[in-house]
Amino acid sequence: MNKNNSLKCLLALPALLLFSSVATAQVQNADVLNAPIDVSKDFENYLNTFYFADELASFDPGTGKGTVKYVRFNYKTRQAFNNIEMKPYVAEPNEFPTTEYEVAPVQPFAIQFVSDRTVRIKMSSRPQFNQPEESLMLVNGTAPNHPESWKYSKTATGHTYTSKYGKVEIIAKPWHVKVYDAAGKLLTSTLHDADLQNTYTPTLPFAYVRRNSDYSTSMAPVFSLEPDEKIFGCGESFTNFNKRGQKVILYTDDANGVQNETMYKPIPFYMSSRGYGVFMHTSAPITVDFGKYYTTANKMMLGDDVADLFIFIGEPKDILDEYTDLTGKASMPPLWSFGLWMSRITYFSEKEGREVAKNLRKNKIPSDVIHFDTGWFDVDWRNNYEFASKRFDDPVKMMSDMKKDGFNVCLWQLPYFTPKNTLFNEIVSQGLAVKDKKGNLPYEDAVLDFSNPATVKWYQAKLKHLFDQGVGVFKVDFGEAAPVDGLYHSGRTGFYEHNLYPLRYNKAVAEITQKEKGYTLIWARSTWAGSQRYPLHWGGDAETNNGAIAATLRGGLSLGLSGFSFWSHDLGGFVTKSPENLYRRWAPFGMLTSHVRSHGEPPREPWLYSEDFLKGFRNADNMRYELMPYIYAQAKESSEKGLPMLRALFVEFPNDPGSWLIDNQYLFGSDLLVAPLLEEVTERDVYLPPGQWIDYQTKKVYDGGWYKIKAGDIPIVVLVKNGAVIPHIQLAQSTQDMNWSKLILKVYATEGTATATGKVFLPGGDTVQTVTTSKKGTAFELSQNPLGTKTTFTTQWIK
Repeated sequence: MNKNNSLKCLLALPALLLFSSVATAQVQNADVLNAPIDVSKDFENYLNTFYFADELASFDPGTGKGTVKYVRFNYKTRQAFNNIEMKPYVAEPNEFPTTEYEVAPVQPFAIQFVSDRTVRIKMSSRPQFNQPEESLMLVNGTAPNHPESWKYSKTATGHTYTSKYGKVEIIAKPWHVKVYDAAGKLLTSTLHDADLQNTYTPTLPFAYVRRNSDYSTSMAPVFSLEPDEKIFGCGESFTNFNKRGQKVILYTDDANGVQNETMYKPIPFYMSSRGYGVFMHTSAPITVDFGKYYTTANKMMLGDDVADLFIFIGEPKDILDEYTDLTGKASMPPLWSFGLWMSRITYFSEKEGREVAKNLRKNKIPSDVIHFDTGWFDVDWRNNYEFASKRFDDPVKMMSDMKKDGFNVCLWQLPYFTPKNTLFNEIVSQGLAVKDKKGNLPYEDAVLDFSNPATVKWYQAKLKHLFDQGVGVFKVDFGEAAPVDGLYHSGRTGFYEHNLYPLRYNKAVAEITQKEKGYTLIWARSTWAGSQRYPLHWGGDAETNNGAIAATLRGGLSLGLSGFSFWSHDLGGFVTKSPENLYRRWAPFGMLTSHVRSHGEPPREPWLYSEDFLKGFRNADNMRYELMPYIYAQAKESSEKGLPMLRALFVEFPNDPGSWLIDNQYLFGSDLLVAPLLEEVTERDVYLPPGQWIDYQTKKVYDGGWYKIKAGDIPIVVLVKNGAVIPHIQLAQSTQDMNWSKLILKVYATEGTATATGKVFLPGGDTVQTVTTSKKGTAFELSQNPLGTKTTFTTQWIK
């Protein structure tokens, strides 16, 4: 940035503080198009009026509905020994006539019991005359209500509801909602102004703000944070894994990398190490201050004038199960999607695609997908859903031939259409694009309006034509730049539709894929709450350096703790040619995530690197394909339970304090612990949760604790939980050629272990089956074949 631009930014700062409509980017701190909207500015602007939740004005225990009275405050400044201090003071009304407006408004409050673990608290700062009957974020459009699962009792201070998993206490004055676990431990509580009188720090309690600029309002549910409490989730966040002490802006953005604060995949959900999770049910911009400004205050600052919170009680697995029951669990992707996707930016012709397919088989690199990125049209990036006739002689035959050889074809596309696009006039004339306040286009591009059923129908017809030609799946790229000031067919502005856009986009592609192909599968970059129903998503445009490996892993862990079972990333990073030593270490990390793709600036194909690299890449790929029965079974179970395949240690070990501290290793499914090499080293420090662990490559046995472990021939550290059966399959060059009638059960067990168990799920099967082996003499034998005659098992004791 030059000096003139720096000066302009400094001069603009007062305006940024005064006008809430200005969007400030998290990283650039500049007012540019589609910069993330930080609504916390509205809650810090002393020109605005604040309404602090004060007391329960009315309540019907039978319906769970009532009202809360709010007290009006303004922040005032005073000088104190060369400091300007700010403090809230009770404010006089400033409306005329004074008889027509409430000084201390009474606003709606409701509590609903979704299940015996899930409580819904809904409040608003003004009357709601145009609330949609159904929410796209909720799997059935609405949340269930099971009041019978909670027992009510009146107390001297208010009301309580109790289930077998927890208790909710409503205190009338000063108004609080307190959430407890079954043992009576306070998990979290709303904060009242009275709770903050023991500090000089001017900290916002549970409140809403009325903006001085336009008299709009926004809610700020503010809850307590306890010492040592940790916060996780919020979508694919690349910053520190534990969000405690951070301010997180939940606004879908083209992050342009994985080492900054912005997110392709923000999700308004988080979980706490104290045993609860929170879903902020809104598509408006959100800024959450997880104790960054004031360490014991969790400030959820919502752009919305409604605060609709779902609070889940339990351990991480319970919370994820409940959250995904509400917002949807991932569909199970087809088997071939778990194979290697080979790509670069970009293959431009049928000849290139056929050559890549030929070389994959020639070099014995197992693979199932060939992806054509931005270059399959007449003009690179100009998406018109038509293969370039001069470069693709017969795309139908090409895809048919590839299918016979075990390859499915993936095609890139995006929902933005430039003025030179041959479809531009059609989109505009048919009213299929987002409009501005005048009825024109807000941008130069026509942005498809997926809130319009006619747009979805038009768009899906384009994809159907390509499915009919033989396409297997579409890359659902971009989606983060829906116009925030645009007017949408839904009747709402982009303030509410911007974050919802990726969900509508994901849904449109997934549903036509399911209809035409019989499976739900996309390859998408952007998301919002509910997008996990439409797998799968990848991690965006990672840098080609060591920091990007670590940040990519943190992003994947965080997304997994936000309800997403399936996730991938670009092996070796995206932005430039991947250095061989980086690519060599990144490849096995990618091979041990739910899905795997080589993609980015060329070259990406392993045979275009050294012979030694080619061999190493092949070995890592072979490992994945031999592990396919384990991967497939773990995927099925994860999709049924709302669990991530790439799993934070504390999901499986919630009672182990050390597991809550680890962000540079993970569990791949329930039984494999993976520690990638994040630097150019041959060994690394690895934390092992309680129990015994067996090195997958060297067979060395470790007890729980910290170790410096050397990687095996494949440059990654992988350990197996003692007592685990890991099903393997004979190596094949594609999943199409795998023989599932003969599986190998590799038993990882120490000498003192009597039994070992694992999971198996066959293609076309209905349920995940448990296989149990017992030690007999010098071997482990299968107790019973749960698959009958469908599959025969060979058992190997790994020691």
